[in-house]
Formats: sequence, structure tokens, C-alpha cells
Amino acid sequence: MDSVKHIDSLKNTTIKEVVLIKEKSRWRKKTGQFVVEGLRELEMALKGGCKLESIFFDPRIIKLDTVQEILQTYQVSAELISVSHEVYRRIAYREKTEGVVALGYAKSHKLEKLRFRREKPLILVAEALEKPGNIGALLRTADAASLDAVIISNPKTDLYNPNIIRSSLGCVFSVPVAMGENYDVIEFLKQHNITTYAADLQARHNYSEMDFRGGSALVVGAESSGLSEQWTHGADHRIIIPMQGEIDSINVSVSAAILIFEAMRQRGFE
Repeated sequence: MDSVKHIDSLKNTTIKEVVLIKEKSRWRKKTGQFVVEGLRELEMALKGGCKLESIFFDPRIIKLDTVQEILQTYQVSAELISVSHEVYRRIAYREKTEGVVALGYAKSHKLEKLRFRREKPLILVAEALEKPGNIGALLRTADAASLDAVIISNPKTDLYNPNIIRSSLGCVFSVPVAMGENYDVIEFLKQHNITTYAADLQARHNYSEMDFRGGSALVVGAESSGLSEQWTHGADHRIIIPMQGEIDSINVSVSAAILIFEAMRQRGFE
């Protein structure tokens, strides 16, 4: 079994590095690493095939045996480092915590790396979303519906932002995710014969009138700005979710869920 190191100083170089990766997007991009906290999220990362470098644990909160059992279950290895409670509080990012933080390596999210499980894939495209909570909610819905992929078009937020990992409940690791600029995403979908359906408040076609049984990409944008002209003009169909109240928009994660599960209903939830 791997030996266990111990760190009890906030000035330790390794701890400073973990804090930078946790807090700074540019540092995550520079190192290609991310920080994940919590047992469920750690297991989701391992199930998703992420490679870990180190696991830090607070023995006041979690037992070494529990951490070692997880590594044995997934047949992976990582440096095990016990830390003082003070150090753990510095590297953790949640108020209610489970005593474990891991440092892992980000996977590639290039469009060309995507592989679809269905012959006629169902994909969610989200354009230029900035709020980690919205992205996390979309990933949870995508996992629940077992989508073939989520594509983040014109990304504005780092996918490994700790708040995305947290709000997605680790689904950032379970859902195939790709990122790219609008033009590249549109071309990619055309090359794969996937029909695009852009959710647009100015559209005339009710989403429930569409046929999503073929290869389909459901395209949503932020509720504050909607989709860009590249999508409203470049999509195969513009669709609208009819609303009966005073407001003319709903949260993007809610809109996406409505469209996704209508498509799943048409497909017999397969």
C-alpha cells in the first residue's frame, strides 16, 4: 500500500500550489489540473477516467482506510497526503465537507474527441454561459437523460471551476463534454449530419411540433442575452417554448430540461 505523507503547514509549497489551482482559472489552464472535493465527486472523477496525482485528507474527518478503499475499488494509485485541519480548511472550498480533496488532470475536451453512443445522437449545445450554477445544472440534466454529449460553444467559464464541479454533483466527469467556438461547433454538427434546433424567443415553431428522433442538437443560450446570430441564423430550426405569464424567459437549465425530455419522450426514453 502507498505510504502516507503528512503536511501541517500552510506555507508548504504543495499546499500553495493546490490553492492556486483551486482559485485561479489561469493556473488550472497552465497546469492542466483541477481540484475536486468530496467522496461522491471523487468517485465520479474516477469513474469518468480522470487521472489523479494526489489525495489530501483530514484524518479528523475521514479515515485513511476509506480513502484507500476507494483507490482499490477503482484500481488506481495516487499520492496520499494527510493534512492538518487548518490546512484542510484552506484547500477545501465547501462549508460542509467530507474531509477529502484530490488533485487531478483535466481530460481533453476537443470536438474531434467526441464519440457518440447512439447512431442518432442527442446533444445539448450551450452557448456562452458564464454562471457555474447554470452549467452545473445542465450537466446534471444531461447525465439524467444520458445525453450523447454536451457541447459548450464560445465558452466563457472554465469547465473545472470548483463551483461547476460542485453544482454538477460531479456530472462534469460523467457526461462527454466538448468545447469550441461557434463556427467550429456548427461545422462539426453539420459534418455529423446532426440537425440543430435553436431555442429562440423570436421563433414561431413550438418545440413540441418538432421531430427530435433523428440526430439532434438542442441549442440554448443565457436567459439574459439569448443566442447569437450565428446560432439563430445558422441553426436548421428555430424553436420556442410557449410561455403564459408576464415574463418572457425562464432559466436556461429549465429550458434545456424541457427540450431534452421532450426529445427523450419522442425517442421512447432510449
